[in-house]
Amino acid sequence: MTRRFLLLFGLLIVWGFQTSAQTPAPVESEPPRVAVEDAPSDEAIAERLKAILAALERDGIAVSVESGVVTLSGDVADPAVSEQASGIANRLEGVVAVRNDLVEAGELSQQLDPALSRFRARFDQVLGRLPLLFLATVVFAAILGFGVLLARMAVWDRLAPNAFIAGIYRQGVRIVCGIAGLVVALDLLGAAALLGTILGAAGIIGLAIGFAVRDTVENFVASVMLSLRQPFRPNDLVEIEGDSGRVIRLTSRATILLSLDGNHIRIPNSVVFKSRIVNYTRSAARRFTFDIGVDPDADLESTRLIAQDALRAIPFVLEDPEALVWIENLIEAGAILRISGWINQEESGFASARGDALRLVKAAIEGAGVTIPDTTYRIRIEGAGPVSPAPPPSSAPRQDSAAEPDAQSFRQSEEKALIPLVAAEREETGDLLRKDAPQE
Repeated sequence: MTRRFLLLFGLLIVWGFQTSAQTPAPVESEPPRVAVEDAPSDEAIAERLKAILAALERDGIAVSVESGVVTLSGDVADPAVSEQASGIANRLEGVVAVRNDLVEAGELSQQLDPALSRFRARFDQVLGRLPLLFLATVVFAAILGFGVLLARMAVWDRLAPNAFIAGIYRQGVRIVCGIAGLVVALDLLGAAALLGTILGAAGIIGLAIGFAVRDTVENFVASVMLSLRQPFRPNDLVEIEGDSGRVIRLTSRATILLSLDGNHIRIPNSVVFKSRIVNYTRSAARRFTFDIGVDPDADLESTRLIAQDALRAIPFVLEDPEALVWIENLIEAGAILRISGWINQEESGFASARGDALRLVKAAIEGAGVTIPDTTYRIRIEGAGPVSPAPPPSSAPRQDSAAEPDAQSFRQSEEKALIPLVAAEREETGDLLRKDAPQE
């Protein structure tokens, strides 16, 4: 049984080898045959190729044809010319193969010939379009001139709330007319598609410049908002970011103050717009306050009434709002009275009025026999030797003069001394503040 199986397996192997040997090999595809019947002659191919190269002004290329094989020889200045000539020869009927023996020229003059030829061609093209270019320039200048004349009209001053906004309107009209003139001019030249490229490049450049001058743009926008809102007027006494002074002017970049010391303070408008602005001039009434200490053994209510009556008796202290005195605090040295009163800033100087009120209230309290405690501390150092005894207190408290203030003493305002200086500074132009503009 085993022999029969081995014999059958051997016969199958032999039969497989014979079958594989009888399988025909794959037939290789033959290259396309070159037609020899009715093919153009070599002379016809050469003449045709020479005519094409002459029409393309490809001088210096020699053409020879033998048995349908085209040979190109000579010197060329541009490698692209060699590729172009070889491609044309391959597309001609009857050409079997192309042998490209063209050599790139080594002389500088021959290499510059193509560039010079292109330059001459473009120059001739520009000369031919000079009339159209002149017409486009005239149209652009006319539209731009119309925009300039339109921007100078007085109508913008009536439409804008101030001169700064009117200037922005005028500049916008000029820019719009300039862009319109450019579009019309490019359309006349047949280069309207170039406008998209120009605008795209301008947008990218504008974005980059915007990031670079971000602070300047922020100041400009803040100037526009401040000129519209008018939070202060010329000569107003304001406090901005801890700086106090009278307003000289508001420019397109900064707010200029004249400090109480006569110094110029320039604050960027972006800071002014975001800061807390205290305007002391907006309201004529202004309150002053000060503290006075009294002896803890004194009758606090009687002392309070004495101070309040003395404060109300001062002629420059307003009756409405009412002047008030109250006990602010109790400390080791005594009680602290808080005195507050109101004055008319247009008639009295704030600092001088407060000083006079402090002097008169102190004199009234001491005149009633109430002692104002001395807050001076004496320090004794052990081992430093004997300390001289403190002088005994005076039997009668020292009193300040309770005479009424001179009629002019409280009418002189230390801030009003700056008004003539501010008026002189405001003679210059470039101010965005106007008296007739609305205020917030």
